[in-house]
Amino acid sequence: MSSPSVQAKKAYFAKVRKANYSASLRLEGFVVQKDGAVKKYASRKAAVIAHTRQVKTKA
Repeated sequence: MSSPSVQAKKAYFAKVRKANYSASLRLEGFVVQKDGAVKKYASRKAAVIAHTRQVKTKA
């Protein structure tokens, strides 16, 4: 059994790196589409605005 080529290893790790990045964006509240485009959740944006308003009123 021969070992995988360097090109195959690079392709595999690039694929895994991209999947991990997409997963971390999803955890942060972003919508990641199949083509790599990123959109924000409306509820996440609303949460950030609400938090900002609370901080400004306390100061």
